[in-house]
Amino acid sequence: MIAERVISEVIAAAPDVVRDLYVDLDNLRTLHPLILTVQRTARTVGPDGHVASYRVRDRIPLGRIIFPVTYTATLHVPAVGEVWTEARQFPRVRLRGRVSFDEADGGTRLTERLSITAPWPLAGFTARQAVAAHAAMLAGIRQHFA
Repeated sequence: MIAERVISEVIAAAPDVVRDLYVDLDNLRTLHPLILTVQRTARTVGPDGHVASYRVRDRIPLGRIIFPVTYTATLHVPAVGEVWTEARQFPRVRLRGRVSFDEADGGTRLTERLSITAPWPLAGFTARQAVAAHAAMLAGIRQHFA
């Protein structure tokens, strides 16, 4: 099952400043409500940008039980423009994103276009958790610059 969602937030900072914060998962660890730890595992620099890979440990609440989940995340960061993200976790859960940083209202409109793929039994839960967590993260980025 695939779910497509768009999340957006206007942030009171210049697009390049917001983008610099966003493209380092160590920064987002404190703003994303599910992330416990982040460990960069690779970084490849090319003439037009870089690709960074991470090992991320989340906490997924299911009622009163919290499940620890470890997954890989990759950010494709061109020198300018949209950033592409991908998180992969067991069992066949994928969260892909296109992230833009556009000038708006004297600041930045940060928009995530998410494609969430999960096996049928997990699809609804996974999409709800991902959207809620990313909306909270974008709100945290907004508050960071307020």
